Amino acid sequence: MDSRVLELERLYRERYVAFRNGVATLTGSYDSARDVVQEAFAQALRDIDQYRGDGPLAAWVWRIAVRVAFTSRRNGRELTLEEVAERAPAPPALESDPALSAALRALPARRRLIVYLRYFADLSYAQIAAVCGISEGTVAASLSQARAELHRTLEAEPKEGAVRWMRRTN
Repeated sequence: MDSRVLELERLYRERYVAFRNGVATLTGSYDSARDVVQEAFAQALRDIDQYRGDGPLAAWVWRIAVRVAFTSRRNGRELTLEEVAERAPAPPALESDPALSAALRALPARRRLIVYLRYFADLSYAQIAAVCGISEGTVAASLSQARAELHRTLEAEPKEGAVRWMRRTN
């Protein structure tokens, strides 16, 4: 069996929950996220010959998952990453923290997507860079700017969950 297929299977076994949770931040529910993750890994397996190995396999699968999550159902057109970022809802995990959810929604779309991928999908800077097609420096700058914006917004009306999240991101 191809070593890339074995690596993909290992990635699925070890990181399924992280993929599901991360995709749920894009789809708005864990149920739809499960379907997206299944489809993304099926596409990755089918197209494994297209994986060039110039980046982490996980980042390549994340890129597929993000695109699957936001493929337009009406006309089948694949959305751009900017369109994906614009449509991303608040993560389901934030339903109990409306202040943090609102602060995240107020971020510019691309910055919000980078925050989701880092803190809710637990991707590394390198993986986010590969998924978004940007440099790691841009990822770092975007996260720094997002944290600063979130701190300013949330300090005005601190809520317990938001404060815990802010501490976690420092």
